[in-house]
Amino acid sequence: MQLHIRHETFYRYGEPVKRSVQNLRLTPRRDPMQRALSWNMATPGHCRSQVDAYGNIVHLLTLDEPHKEIRIVVNGIVETEDHPAVSMPDEGQLSPLAFLAETPLTRPDEAIASFARARLQAGGDVRGKLLELADAVCEEVRYEKGATDVHESASRAFARGAGVCQDHSHIYIASCRSAGIPARYVSGYFYAGPEGEIASHAWVDVWTGHEQGWMSIDVTHRTPTDGRHCRLAVGRDYLDACPVRGVRRGGGAEEMQVAVRIAAAAQQ
Repeated sequence: MQLHIRHETFYRYGEPVKRSVQNLRLTPRRDPMQRALSWNMATPGHCRSQVDAYGNIVHLLTLDEPHKEIRIVVNGIVETEDHPAVSMPDEGQLSPLAFLAETPLTRPDEAIASFARARLQAGGDVRGKLLELADAVCEEVRYEKGATDVHESASRAFARGAGVCQDHSHIYIASCRSAGIPARYVSGYFYAGPEGEIASHAWVDVWTGHEQGWMSIDVTHRTPTDGRHCRLAVGRDYLDACPVRGVRRGGGAEEMQVAVRIAAAAQQ
């Protein structure tokens, strides 16, 4: 499948910002399941790229002149595999064991640990259990747009019983790690069809051993990922993989607008 993607992020500030520094994870990863046929990024200021410890392509954007707005636009074409994702091998840049470490957003409390123990006991079909866990997370935490914000932890979202794809992913990751299974957060895009709303999306990779590698699961949709998914970045949690994250000096009140459009090749 060819996905035609356009993603615009716009910041407006109440007062001039003296200096901004932004990390942009807005370039598709070089993964076995996808390849970028074209990809362009338009930003103000100075921008340089690097690859981080997780293998993500990160652009460091710096603006040293006073400014009251920032507009960042990326667009391009990504070719993805149409069938459900096969397991992906370890990239070798970072041990999968690094994704056992808990973070403030993915720290399991006793409720999540108990939830995981009941569903990830040793033995049986591991891949089947991992998919059943996605079902269980969605049964416990209904999808509700706007129910949480980006700072919501897995334990709070689990207790609330409502959240979005980020919360589903954090709860799933917390469950896996509490059972000793490495899991990582994935940010990217999801093509939901001509009438679909979801564009920016989050899901998980679960480590199933050196022979099988990473299994990629869209928790919110309760299914392995497929050609509708485009991967931007991976990390321990949202903060490691979010598309745009930075700091600024000054600026006062901030307004942010994000617009993402995705079309399949036939609908471009």
